[in-house]
Amino acid sequence: MSPPLNHINTSSKPPASAEVVVIGGGIIGVFTAYYLAKRGVSVALVEKGRIGAEQSSRNWGWCRQQNRDARELPMATKSLDLWEQFAAESGEDTGFHRCGLLYLSNDEAEISGWASWRDFAKTAGVTTHMLSSREAAERGHATGRAWKGGVFSPSDGTADPGKAAPAVAAALIKLGGSVHQNCAARGIEMEGGRVSGVITEAGVIKTKTAVLAGGAWASSFCRQLGIRFPQATVRQSILSVSPVEHRLPDAVVSAGVSVTRRSDGRYALAISGSGNVDPTAQLLRFAPQFLPMFAKRWRNIRPGGLEGIRGGHETLARWRLDAPTPMERVRILDPRPNLPMIRKIQRRAVELLPQLREAKITHTWAGFIDSTPDGVPGIGEVPGVPGFILAAGFSGHGFGIGPGAGHLIADLASGGEPLFDPAPFRPERFSASAWGKVADF
Repeated sequence: MSPPLNHINTSSKPPASAEVVVIGGGIIGVFTAYYLAKRGVSVALVEKGRIGAEQSSRNWGWCRQQNRDARELPMATKSLDLWEQFAAESGEDTGFHRCGLLYLSNDEAEISGWASWRDFAKTAGVTTHMLSSREAAERGHATGRAWKGGVFSPSDGTADPGKAAPAVAAALIKLGGSVHQNCAARGIEMEGGRVSGVITEAGVIKTKTAVLAGGAWASSFCRQLGIRFPQATVRQSILSVSPVEHRLPDAVVSAGVSVTRRSDGRYALAISGSGNVDPTAQLLRFAPQFLPMFAKRWRNIRPGGLEGIRGGHETLARWRLDAPTPMERVRILDPRPNLPMIRKIQRRAVELLPQLREAKITHTWAGFIDSTPDGVPGIGEVPGVPGFILAAGFSGHGFGIGPGAGHLIADLASGGEPLFDPAPFRPERFSASAWGKVADF
């Protein structure tokens, strides 16, 4: 059962031209298009299925600075302000609020790692509170147990994955941007060595700039252009349960399970870092670059099944531009959750917060987290393909940093002064020869 998602009405027929075309209607794509429209750029956003229907509505909803990679931290910090600013400017409800995020632990090594990150974060102006055993027990009193320590990040918060992307798309339309659902982008047209148009199932949109915010589909789309972008997906299973009488922490995570309160009172439950890796041809192709990451996470990442092949998003095939593509055959990636994992998550959640024993399961689902070898997204114009900007591989962090990432991408697409230094995210960093013609399959 898919997670709840707000629906917006749009046209499936795109315009004949636009200054920028954004491919992909997840949180990154909609915020990119929103910030372009805000500065008066004519922008068309095309989405093969529904706005926000893939990973952007299937995540925890956390908007955090805590434990961010140093490269992402400035973007994460600014994104919190942008979440608030968006609501004030647009009047749209994303469910965002700074509820604070609570981390509890009985692992001294984990607590020590949090303390080291806190010391680093101070240099970036980020406030995070280390909790003593007594303070952790007080903050986590709903668990009814003792803890060796924890962290509380008061300025972090959550947004509602079922509301956020549709809300931003609605604001974009108000600004004059165009949004087109059930309109898959099949490829890119080139003239004079640069982008000249985006080929969609409904026709060509003439443009000089195309942004690929395609999530789990990004690598296979790049392959159609002869571009090598190393990407692997992890299938994570999540469930939500009904509201309970006792108010629980809005957002708490332990080694066993995470619990996040949604704006309608339901609780989303998951296990941090857990998931299945479904074998696909693309995974085998990029396996050497991902082995270090998978080896580091071997306790939580397990081999999967056929969901990756069923999805079709990790194909090595080249597709025709005048016929339906894999993206039209699978409009929305809706993989099956791992049912034993669902049962484990529910059991652990009740062990952590006994009040959840009375809650009923309302939804179970899974989503594909698109990852890069170093866990940081690739953002920037692809060398050798002027006018083609990649924005993918957000590695499970994209929802929270969506506003900041979208602002940066809009800066790059419109020639504005970048809100952050884009150099750490340049896609070509994965290897000196990462970009070039794919000729070995």
